[in-house]
Amino acid sequence: MKQNDQTEISAGTLYIVPTPIGNLGDITQRALTVLSNADLIAAEDTRHTGMLLQHFAINARLFALHDHNEQQKAEYLISRLQAGQSIALVSDAGTPLINDPGYHLVTQCRAAGVKVVPLPGACAAITALSAAGLPSDRFCYEGFLPAKTKGRCDTLRALVQEPRTLIFYESTHRLIDCLHDMVQELGADRYVVLAREITKTWENIHGAPVAELLAWVQEDDNRRKGEMVLIVEGYHADAEALPPEALRTLGLLQRELPLKKAAALTAEIHGVKKNALYRYALDQQEDPQDA
Repeated sequence: MKQNDQTEISAGTLYIVPTPIGNLGDITQRALTVLSNADLIAAEDTRHTGMLLQHFAINARLFALHDHNEQQKAEYLISRLQAGQSIALVSDAGTPLINDPGYHLVTQCRAAGVKVVPLPGACAAITALSAAGLPSDRFCYEGFLPAKTKGRCDTLRALVQEPRTLIFYESTHRLIDCLHDMVQELGADRYVVLAREITKTWENIHGAPVAELLAWVQEDDNRRKGEMVLIVEGYHADAEALPPEALRTLGLLQRELPLKKAAALTAEIHGVKKNALYRYALDQQEDPQDA
């Protein structure tokens, strides 16, 4: 496949430009070219982006575009693009739109027929996943969990049987509560990797069963400082485990049918082993406390 080394900036184009998440050396040459030549840079925080541009000796016009004004300002930026100007979209760090502003602008640009060009680059979620040692062929990015305990537990409970590797961002002051809720909802043995301060001086990647990870974090306050990504092992079904749906069906059928017949019908309905259902029912009869 022919490689494209073109670095010219096209008129009337919105460029999605990732910026470093910690190490300034991670910015790409193409990103520097776009930032140097775009007519306007739409930035989540103009002060933060201004320091980045100053480091690379780039003089550019900055326009504030953040969560609180994006929907209102998108129309204005599109008018600039339609007039032939080029705009670079950046967030404070990493790839725009990945838990950062930009979704409304990109959506409206595409609806208006404005060309959108994405640049590859830094992303904390993908960088952490690549070093976590957990399956990366299929994964599910969930962003930040809800801030309140109930919402967080509800979300984790809904994901408890998700087989894909899960990726979360988490804040310093909620990390302990988050790990505690993971122990409760996902089980103490679910393997979790904490990737902290990725690409920065104090980068640290530590994985363990979540109950052990929680204890490890609690041992040292420094272990819950900085920007954090949690990579959570996906659910592995126990081959011998009986699905709750099958057990409910078995219980209903047992009220009207002999055990063997109830087990056989349940096995046919749910595609599970008849003998396993039969043994389960006998065990329940032997232990009335479990019935």
